[in-house]
Amino acid sequence: MSTANKINQLQERKDKIELGGGKESIEKRHQAGKLTARERLLMLFDENSFVEVDAFVETRGIDFDMQKKKIAGDGVVTGYGSVDGRLVFASAQDFTVIGGSLGEAHASKITKVMDMSMKTGAPFICMNDSGGARIQEGIDSLKGYGDIFYRNTRASGVIPQISVIMGPCAGGAVYSPAITDFILMVEKTGYMCITGPEVIKSVTGEDVTTETLGGADIHNAKSGVAHFKYSSEQECIDGIKRLLSFLPDNNTSGVPVYSCSDDLNRLVSELDSIIPDDTNKAYDMKDVIRNIADNGDFLEVQEHFAKNIIVGFGRMNGKTVGFVANQPNYMAGVLDVNSADKGARFVRFCDSFNIPLVTFTDTPGYLPGVGQEHSGVIRHGAKLLYAFSEATVPKINVITRKAFGGAYIAMNSKHLGADMVFAWPTAEIAVMGAEGAANIMFRKEITASADPAETRKQKIDEYRDKFSNPYVAASRGYVDDVIEPNATRIRVLNALEMLNSKKEAKPTRKHGNIPL
Repeated sequence: MSTANKINQLQERKDKIELGGGKESIEKRHQAGKLTARERLLMLFDENSFVEVDAFVETRGIDFDMQKKKIAGDGVVTGYGSVDGRLVFASAQDFTVIGGSLGEAHASKITKVMDMSMKTGAPFICMNDSGGARIQEGIDSLKGYGDIFYRNTRASGVIPQISVIMGPCAGGAVYSPAITDFILMVEKTGYMCITGPEVIKSVTGEDVTTETLGGADIHNAKSGVAHFKYSSEQECIDGIKRLLSFLPDNNTSGVPVYSCSDDLNRLVSELDSIIPDDTNKAYDMKDVIRNIADNGDFLEVQEHFAKNIIVGFGRMNGKTVGFVANQPNYMAGVLDVNSADKGARFVRFCDSFNIPLVTFTDTPGYLPGVGQEHSGVIRHGAKLLYAFSEATVPKINVITRKAFGGAYIAMNSKHLGADMVFAWPTAEIAVMGAEGAANIMFRKEITASADPAETRKQKIDEYRDKFSNPYVAASRGYVDDVIEPNATRIRVLNALEMLNSKKEAKPTRKHGNIPL
């Protein structure tokens, strides 16, 4: 056979591979409003930059007539390319080929590009759309999942890992996304669950749909498993690109730096009046963050889960910063089981990838109640304390209003290693609120008074004047400076610049034991 014929044969093979499960299967996906694996990757990567790896790999399984289902690619497209000019590795499961099920060869393709991403120090993205383990391959399929989980774990904190749920992700398949840093889901088409609705119906008798069991809304708002949701695949892929723009390539590369068009000496007069005179009235802490960040650009993470705490990415002088803040607009900004988990997870991610942390504190404490205690608020609340204590990146805290009790300590206080702590004049830093403290400290005087209500009011004012302000904490050195709210952006930027060369030694150990 001539060289020209061989080249033609190669092209024919590649053309066939690109059709995956065939034109009919592709058409069905398009009719269902879904893209193919290759279409998704081409949408993600810069034009003409995607390089496919292992396109010719086939299943080695022969049981249950699997030799008749051999299709090159084995149900997953893998490779690398550039996203906004940066190297990224990716895999995308192809549902048109054996339902995107995971077998031995399928898994080996994924682990190969995972290994390559580790060697080159580049982010890894996995697009999930699969019927699950390929049962015809038995234990080899399970081995494949284990190989992926192992690499997810080894890569954690070394390279950013992003999972994208664009179709079914059930059974053991869910644990790879769960180990990765961020999970993005497409509404109506993407879902995650350990066991499907049919199994649940047969075992427990519960009647549930796939969407209400493990859809994007459930995992973004209720379970906290996912971090983002999008109404279409195009929006989701745009979301991947936006998220990547804030993330470093790896744990040694440093955060991306963009030119900053926002005035570094900008005063924010709106912040001088954002705190209500009534300490029991709410305000939106997101307004504070947006006023501080470059050009008001803020990417919130887990926006729909545990809304009493806010986490997300912004930029200060063009460099990525991780924001963590109590949200007085929701549940008064209390800390509870879910908000502690959400905050701790985000803090640890930022610390892993050398992203400075800026926190805004306004919390009346940990949420009281039998339900919280029985749900382990002690254990979960300790995660936030642990995460801030463990973090060695630059840590800046701004106390805007309430900072009471253990929650004051947990929210990046000086006692947990915060480098700079600022307080607004409206800050109240104490063991508890004035009302509660007066009731405990002056109970006998109030009860014995001829006018208990007036005496209680006087004692509340007395306590508030003495402790519910930033000056006692500042006099002890627990607050570095009391600042005018309008100068917050300037002072935070100045502190970040000062801390740019921060180095902090850690004790010799294998790793700590976070209270999981």
